[in-house]
Amino acid sequence: MTSAADPDPQTRAINWRVRVALAVLLLLAVVVVAVTNKLLTDRFTESTRNRAELRLALYSGNLLSELRQNAIVPQLLARDAELIGALNSADYTASTRRLISFVEEIGAASLMLLDIDGRTVAATDRNRLGSSHRADPYFVDAIRANATIFTVAEREAGGYGFFYSRRVQSGSDVLGVIAVEVDLQKFGRAWAGISDAVIVTDSTGTIILTTEPRWLGRTEQEALARQTPQNAIQRAIQATADWTAQPTDSYLEGEAVMRLENRIPFRGWRMASFTTYASVRERVNGVLALEIMGFAILLALSFYALSRRTALRMALFQRESAELRTLNAALQREIAERKRVQETLAVAEQTLEQSSKLAALGEMSAAVSHELNQPLAAMKTYLAGARLLLRRNRQDEALSSFGRIDDLIERMGGITRQLKSYARKGQEAFSPVDMGDALASALSMMEPQLRQQHVQISRIVPDKPVEVMGDRLRIEQVMVNLLRNAIDATKSEADPKVEILLTAGETATLTVRDNGPGIEDLDQLFEPFYTTKQPGDGVGLGLAISSGIVNDLGGRLTARNGQTGGAVFEMQLPIMGNEHSTQAAE
Repeated sequence: MTSAADPDPQTRAINWRVRVALAVLLLLAVVVVAVTNKLLTDRFTESTRNRAELRLALYSGNLLSELRQNAIVPQLLARDAELIGALNSADYTASTRRLISFVEEIGAASLMLLDIDGRTVAATDRNRLGSSHRADPYFVDAIRANATIFTVAEREAGGYGFFYSRRVQSGSDVLGVIAVEVDLQKFGRAWAGISDAVIVTDSTGTIILTTEPRWLGRTEQEALARQTPQNAIQRAIQATADWTAQPTDSYLEGEAVMRLENRIPFRGWRMASFTTYASVRERVNGVLALEIMGFAILLALSFYALSRRTALRMALFQRESAELRTLNAALQREIAERKRVQETLAVAEQTLEQSSKLAALGEMSAAVSHELNQPLAAMKTYLAGARLLLRRNRQDEALSSFGRIDDLIERMGGITRQLKSYARKGQEAFSPVDMGDALASALSMMEPQLRQQHVQISRIVPDKPVEVMGDRLRIEQVMVNLLRNAIDATKSEADPKVEILLTAGETATLTVRDNGPGIEDLDQLFEPFYTTKQPGDGVGLGLAISSGIVNDLGGRLTARNGQTGGAVFEMQLPIMGNEHSTQAAE
């Protein structure tokens, strides 16, 4: 019987076709949305650019018209008989009223009449009466020139003032100056309500009129730098955040904008506008939302049809529930049988664990015996030497032997402490160890055996100290084990030799080479209880313990056969100061 979990081939084919149809629908939705987004974005962007260009042309035309309209005013007022008479008679009682009557017709920001000393004798702004403008450019240049002068003057309160000025003459006598302030600020206020940002720069590139008061007096690059993101990475993130991929001309307050520029035919002025893509994005998103909604409805209908099919299959599942209950009962019986087997297995594991503990205890006992054997042999030799020295009444030399025996007793105590804490690695703090001094101490301990077997030692050690971070006792223990293995390997040689080389590079490397028969099985060399010695000569723990010590110190102990025979052991430890980099490389 075919179960619901294993549908027939016809059902599988239907499911496969449904999945393909859904995948095609999703792919079609993605393609349609992407193409629509690209086409509409290009279209609306071009439309927005055209409107921005039209606005920019209108703004520059209005600005130029205002400048030209006010350019003729100083020439007319400089010929006004009443203003000339007031300057001749120094009677200015009616001059201010006359200027006020003119300003309403002209539409200028303000009018000022200055006497020959640059003092304001009449003005549409009564607060300026009596103020001195002797050093202002629109007064100084007008006095010197015989034509109308245009000046852009920076105000103390911020911003700029735009002045047309011309000197007032009576015959050949210069009586004063008439100054007309052009109201260009009204354009900045008007533009701020329509465009995103507009600037007007003079021939030097300085912003003299803008919808952003903070930009006045700066260049365009300086102004935009005050609003852009902090770095290039943030600008890249901002640019890629909008998936429409619009052409970016510049950045305004961290947002990509469209920049348009127009030249104003007046004193090298230029006008630039910055328009955001927000309106483009809103219009495109409106159309995309409708498309996505349509595809979402199609997907919802598809899932509804699939849910109906699922309901039919659920009915099939219910008909098969009886068979499943039967299988469940059989499974319960099998589980009960497995529990009984697991209980039996748990008893066997406890027995095996106890056996492992006894084996570990035996291994630790063998390790203690192995590590204490060398100091005991050395003590026996020093005691025999001390006994002979005492018989010859050489007490000072005998006391030296007793001192060495005391050092060996301390070393035996350290070995037993280390072996007792073998399972608690890394609890003792390391200290700087001179590998040369440690090697000398190890050779001193092995001196009786070296003399007894007439082993020729060749030692090469650098002049400078080779320092590592570690435990000196454990490092000497490894050196003693390597030397003892080399001595044992050369017992059968007529001319036993042991070469010792200490080098310092990225690591401190101690190489011990003998001229013995070499190593038969390199794979099992560092395994506990593996030995090639005769029974009673060793238990096979020296190299296993040494390898564990070197690993704890962050180094490596390796062995190989030499090219000309014999065994070569290398102990590598991190040079002091390079421990962290060595560990990171591992």
